[in-house]
Amino acid sequence: MLKYTLIIVSAIVLFANCGSDKKKEEKTKREVKKQVTIEIPKVKKLEILGNDLMKFNKSKLPVFEGQKVILTLKHTGKMAAKYMGHNIVILQKGVDVTDFAVKAIAASDTGYVPKDAIKDVVAYTKVIGGGESTTIEFDAPAVGVYDFICSFPGHYGLMKGKFVVSKPTNY
Repeated sequence: MLKYTLIIVSAIVLFANCGSDKKKEEKTKREVKKQVTIEIPKVKKLEILGNDLMKFNKSKLPVFEGQKVILTLKHTGKMAAKYMGHNIVILQKGVDVTDFAVKAIAASDTGYVPKDAIKDVVAYTKVIGGGESTTIEFDAPAVGVYDFICSFPGHYGLMKGKFVVSKPTNY
């Protein structure tokens, strides 16, 4: 009889503790969820630097879908725009970077953004020289990875990166 009583008491204690642990686990999950939830800013300010060595200081520009993007390009070099000009051109997904850059060579009158290829562009800055800066504003496009380049002749091979648009998530 003592054996059966011990088994029953052990079973009751075991089930009571299991329920308690489950409630604690659910409470912990709720607390973690509250702590991880973040507010996604409506505006994303980005800054990228270009220099006389034909280099950007960043190769990745992350934003969230639908954010207003304020993108500033600063030329930290000293050379004039006609010799070492820089811009940023964010291309639509699937646009061939080399094909676009080749077309851009002949587009000096439009800041090295060809008029017949404007449909291939998400956003772009004007061309600037050493010591100058320029800022543009645009809405982030759909989720995806977009190439960005400096379309000044010969620069796209070194001055390039990825404009990464993610979907905002709250846990």
